[in-house]
Amino acid sequence: MSNPAQTAPDKEMTFSSFAEFYPYYLSEHANDTSRRLHYAGSLLVLAILAYALLTQSWGWLIALPLAGYGFAWVGHFFFEKNKPATFKYPLYSFMGDWVMLKDALTGRIRF
Repeated sequence: MSNPAQTAPDKEMTFSSFAEFYPYYLSEHANDTSRRLHYAGSLLVLAILAYALLTQSWGWLIALPLAGYGFAWVGHFFFEKNKPATFKYPLYSFMGDWVMLKDALTGRIRF
């Protein structure tokens, strides 16, 4: 993989694994407020999912992408001032959200 710092802004980087992608993902989430908005969205997704499953109120499932992506995109557009990685790397970005939350909850990265 090429070094992100050496890649032209308009050139799409390629990643051969999630392990290769994750450092790039973290670099796109350097702003504390943006990261915290991601965490809030992810935790809200878990709460909505649990509520929908426990109450069998399946209509709540439509709120999952709104909660998850809504908080994240506010973080990117207003605090990071970059485009969400999900636009170019949807699967790795989705995985990155959950790994970043796990890393924050376990103290591996700053909450």
